[in-house]
Amino acid sequence: MKNLITILLIGLLSGCSNDSNSNPEGQLPPITQTGANTFGCLIDGKLVKPRDGTGSVGGSNAGASFYGGYPNPTDYYELDIRDLKSNKTSKILIHMQGVHQLGAGNYIINESNGMNSIDGYNHNYIHCRVFDQNTNSYQFYRSFENSGVLIITKYDFYNRIISGTFSCQVKNSANSTDIIEITNGRFDIKWDTLSNVVFP
Repeated sequence: MKNLITILLIGLLSGCSNDSNSNPEGQLPPITQTGANTFGCLIDGKLVKPRDGTGSVGGSNAGASFYGGYPNPTDYYELDIRDLKSNKTSKILIHMQGVHQLGAGNYIINESNGMNSIDGYNHNYIHCRVFDQNTNSYQFYRSFENSGVLIITKYDFYNRIISGTFSCQVKNSANSTDIIEITNGRFDIKWDTLSNVVFP
């Protein structure tokens, strides 16, 4: 009987190891350039992907949004990703400056002030909000000067497709010594159809 219980426990624990938290890299979408409307990255080793919410107050329920600049929509673009369904939600914003003018290529990620649109800086930056198990609270992190790279692998304005990869370090807004990594970032967005996509 004792052996049977041990075998059942081992089987149960083995089954749990297939959870997305045990292999976050394996849950990332493939890197594509077809306008597949996909996004994924690891923030401090944890998977972040868009997930639509339900019934949120004072904001969008969409897991992914893509915005043009102001006053000129092609001055910059912003990709806003929100996990609104997980128990410990997360969000990340990528501000892409001058992609329409410069096209595909490498872009240095610089300082974020934690704002977006016209309130943010006129260069490339990233900021995010993630749950910190150590403090049992949400923490806000911002990119800093020369803290990473955004690689635009495809920019097709005619077909409304922007694709790329990214990685960078981000610094806790409340504690400058707390620096974490964003790795394995990838997106493939067709911005004229993104609002119709369901992110479960």
